[in-house]
Parts: sequence; structure tokens; C-alpha cells
Amino acid sequence: MAAWMQALLVIAVVVGLHVPLGDYMARQLDGGRHLKPERAFYRLCGIDPEREQNWKHYLLALMAFTVMSIAALFGLLIGQGRLPWSRGTGGMPWRTALHTAISFTTNTSWQNYVPETGTGHFVIMAGLGVQAFASAAVGICAALALIRGLVRHSTEDLGNFWVDLIRTVFRVLVPLAVVAGLLLIGLGVEQNLGGNHTVTTLTGAQQTLIGGPVGSWEPVKLFSGDGGGFFNASSAHPFENPTAGSNLIEIVLMLLIPTAFIRTYGRLIGSLKQAWTLLAVVGILFALLLGAGALAQSSTHSTVAAAVGGQTEGTETRIGVPGSTLFGVSATASADGAGAASYDSFSSLGGGVLLAAMMLGEIAPGGTGSGLYGLLMAVLIAVFIGGLMVGRTPEYLRKRIGFGEMRYVVMYALVAPTVILTCTAISIALPQDGAASMGNPGPHGLTELIYAYTSNTQSNGSSMAGFNGATDFHNGLMVVAMLLGRYVPIAFVLALAGRLAKQRPGVVTVGTLRASGVNFVTLATGAALILALLNFLPALALGPLTEGLM
Repeated sequence: MAAWMQALLVIAVVVGLHVPLGDYMARQLDGGRHLKPERAFYRLCGIDPEREQNWKHYLLALMAFTVMSIAALFGLLIGQGRLPWSRGTGGMPWRTALHTAISFTTNTSWQNYVPETGTGHFVIMAGLGVQAFASAAVGICAALALIRGLVRHSTEDLGNFWVDLIRTVFRVLVPLAVVAGLLLIGLGVEQNLGGNHTVTTLTGAQQTLIGGPVGSWEPVKLFSGDGGGFFNASSAHPFENPTAGSNLIEIVLMLLIPTAFIRTYGRLIGSLKQAWTLLAVVGILFALLLGAGALAQSSTHSTVAAAVGGQTEGTETRIGVPGSTLFGVSATASADGAGAASYDSFSSLGGGVLLAAMMLGEIAPGGTGSGLYGLLMAVLIAVFIGGLMVGRTPEYLRKRIGFGEMRYVVMYALVAPTVILTCTAISIALPQDGAASMGNPGPHGLTELIYAYTSNTQSNGSSMAGFNGATDFHNGLMVVAMLLGRYVPIAFVLALAGRLAKQRPGVVTVGTLRASGVNFVTLATGAALILALLNFLPALALGPLTEGLM
């Protein structure tokens, strides 16, 4: 009951805020005049904001920005010992620096280092924090291009990547970061530029307290889908998440932009009915995940867990089992990857729910931008299958969904399972390099390994602590998983957008499948679930399901 009361409060706040925020994002991100600071930036960088790009040029600009971002962040991490506010922290080893640079640029933020001792304040503010904004904006840019592909007709133009990037960062993400940051700092989240302070506890022991710009980074890591924490314990640390109230606000921040972007989508295509249809699909999937997670964490045959009313090991008493479960499901369903509890301490089936949320494609509601285009891919599969089943024309928003379009959709859907299962198989096949990092034997060790590569491929970044990814082998393999899992799907999304934009508008007839209503919501939800089950059920059966039945 406590879990559902918290969940209902969070859902009510998110649904209430997603309308004004989604409408605001639609006004700011599509068309309109360029602001004076934006025009000055375009002149400085030699960008023509009025020149639109086809999908190939849009993808080229996106990848060029990505390469520059990786190089800049890598340089900061290597040379951070010479930077101000380094707190005595030296430069990272190049392998760790490369992994970290790619991790934060791809919006994954898997941390193969101890955050509170591995980075200085300047690197956090000018490097990792900047990439939290930029990586989130890249996902929104790809989604905007797909929306234009669905809306426009007989053209190759999908917008201008640089304009979309600048507007997303400075008109949406930065204002939201300022408001949310002040709110969290007011609730007790730490914010300073101090160093380490050694204090004497009530028992007479010495303890080191670490200061830093936590409050200014915390909201960005949450609403951007970044998830990387200032502390190794992430949002389970009291300096990042001091109370049950701040815990609920942080959950809202994780879900807010992906949910609001569905409203933005409805505004941009001129159909709020479509937005509510997609929101219904997201709501059903999220409710299924939360229900399964709450049941797994509160119902257990363990004597101690049954006595205290839930799986409390690894859970902060400030937040409790319901709050930790809600946070975990929200983090994995929203591609954020933060944690208010140890995910390795979740029950076997509870950890399986978190894993399933990522394997679903993180579309409930998913990451910033990536959640929407992932959801639209599931919708297009539902449209195609539904049209064939009832003998109606597979069309969506007056666009034909034929063989050419489905080719990109299917290739998009196959990227994540191919990368995840291949990387897992390689790790198991090389016991001296890969499987040696499994902290536990049997099904739980396999769950930890699959979880790690699912998290990296799906740009989540959360982990089960029993798995050690800080080895040369996993550093390298995770870099491959992150790059393939992030940019190959974006390439297919943009290619599909370009193909759709070239089409002439179709004519809606009585034979056109209606992409709304209860029947279509059921079809789209079923398509998303069945697609995930077909790809990952064997892996889930060998890991968390086997462990849960033992």
C-alpha cells in the first residue's frame, strides 16, 4: 500500500506537469525566431541556422559533435590534475578516461571509478555535467528528426542538428536544471566547492566528509537520463538524496522530460489524441513493471525479510523498501541508471524486473528523446502487424509502413539484443578475462553479467555491485557496447525519418488502421512486450528466473 501511495503521488505530479512542460517544449523546439545569443553563437561557429539537413547530413553533424565531445572530455579527464578545484586528484589512466568519456557522451554514465575520489570539481562541472546536458539533447534531436519525418511530405529536410541542439540545451534543459537544482538544494542536497573535511563522530571515530557541487549536478543527472552520481552510492547517499521527500522529487525528475516529450510529440504532429494513446501505453508498461517489482520486493520466503516486511538489505532506511523499489523501477524504465538502493541486494525476481525494464527498450517512458523514438518503433511494429492481421493498409499518420520502412524498424529492434547477448557470450566464453569479473557463481553471477551489458547497451548506466567492470577487458568491450547500442539505433531512426519525409501524404480511408483507441493501445503494448520476450526470455530464464525458483 505504501508503494502504491508513493507511486500514485509521483504519477499525479508527472501527469500534471507534463502538460505545461510538453507544450512549452513544442513551442521552443520547432520553428520560431532565433534568439540574439543563439544567432551570435551560430555566427561564431560558422553555422547557417536557416539551412536544413537531410538525414545523412543530420547524422554526420550528430556524429561529429559526438567525436568532439569524447575528445574534449577525454582530455579533461587525462589532465584533471592540472585543473583548478582538482582536490588533489590526478589524471585518470587513459583506459579509464576513454571509457568514462564515451560512457558520459553516450548518456550511459557507467562509472568504472570511485566518483567521489576519482574526479575533481572542475571536471564534474565543465566535463561530466556538460555532457549530461549534451547527451540528453542528442537524444531529443534524433527524436525531433523522426517527428519531422512523420509530419513532412515530399522533402528530404529534417531540420538542422545544431539548431535543435542549442535550443534543447538552453531553452529546455538549463532552465529546468536551475529550478530543480534550487529545489533540491533547499531540501538539503549538498552544494559547495569545498574539499574533504575530517570530523569526529559521536563515538569518537574519525570520518571524512566530502564536499562538492552535488546540488547543481543532481537534477541534471536525473532528468537528462545521465544517472552518474557524485558519490559511488549515487542517490542512496544522504548528500545526494537526504529524505524520503527528496527521493520522490528525484523520481519525478527522472520521469518528467520523457513523459512531457510525448505531449510535445502530440503538439508537433497536431494530434493530442496520439499523445494520450502513447501515454496510455507507457502507463500500462510502467504499472506492470512497478507492480511486479513491488511484489517481488515485499513478498519473499526469507525468514528475516518476511519478519521486517520486505527486502531491506541494501536499502536505505530513510527511503524504505517501497521508495527504493519505486526509484529502481523508475531509473531502469527511464534510462537514467541512478540508484537509491543496492540493485545487487534486490531479490532475484526484483532484480529481474529491473533487468526486464531495460530489456523492454526503456520505453516506459524511456530516456530523453530515445524513449519516444523507441516507443514509436514499437508503435510502427504494431501498426504493421495489426494491418496485416485484419487486412488493412499499414499506415501511420498518413505514411505507408511498407517493406522499406519496416526494414529500418526491424534492424533498430535487433541492435540491442544482438549487442547484449553477443557481449555476454564473449565474456562467458573467455573465463580468464570476462567471467572472472562475476562476483557470484551460478544464476546470480550470470544475472550480474547480463545486467552490466544490458545497462551499457541501453544507455542506462546502473549496475549490480557484485560485477567488476573495471578491467581492461570489460573497459574495452563496454566501450563497443555503448557506441553500438547508442549510435547504430540513431542511424536507423534518422534513415527511417528520411524515408518517411520523402513520401507523399496518404489518404485516410475506411481501410486504414486506426492508431488510437483501446484496441490499438492493447496491440501496441502487446507488441512491445512480445518483442522483448522473444529476444530476452531465454536469458531471463537462465538468470533471475532460475535464481528465483531455486
